[in-house]
Amino acid sequence: MDTIMTKNEYKQKTDRSYKLLLLFAMVSMTMVFAGLTSAFVVSKSRVDWLKDFQLPAAFFYSTAVIIGCSVTFHLAKKTIQKDNRNATTSLLFATLALGILFVILQFAGFRQIVEDGYYFTGSESSITTTFLYVVTVVHLLHLAGGLISLLIIIYNHFKQKYNSTQTLGIELGAMYWHFLDILWVYLFLFLYFFK
Repeated sequence: MDTIMTKNEYKQKTDRSYKLLLLFAMVSMTMVFAGLTSAFVVSKSRVDWLKDFQLPAAFFYSTAVIIGCSVTFHLAKKTIQKDNRNATTSLLFATLALGILFVILQFAGFRQIVEDGYYFTGSESSITTTFLYVVTVVHLLHLAGGLISLLIIIYNHFKQKYNSTQTLGIELGAMYWHFLDILWVYLFLFLYFFK
């Protein structure tokens, strides 16, 4: 009995350590975006700042899609806690599909911006669109990490590493995905309202 208790205590400590490491990483990423949005605020006073620039429609759709990702990931965590493997599989794949759709919509947004005559780099670019590009691409890089971790979670799920007593991987993935969701909603609202 003592051995089982010790193993449970060790598992709880290990789980808590992984969650703290992820939390530390998310705080660090938040600081990166705080710096970028601060630079955005400072640059807004430049004479070449675009005052009438509108975000592309694809960014509105991608915002709804990434919120959907958080919902499906949360539901996947809930279903594995009930040992419902089939529902968990479906929800993990739904999260992956929505995550890929988010990336596609982001690039569609970039294309819309260029079609409207705005460029991100070169002599025809503006500081406004360059900032938008940098902020969005940095978020997409973090999202790529989320997609890779999701693929690992799906792989581990098929190897039957998760069940109602072992959900750490899915919990960590859901935490990170919720962070990405909140971060994008913040960035979107910031870019939309702070012109």
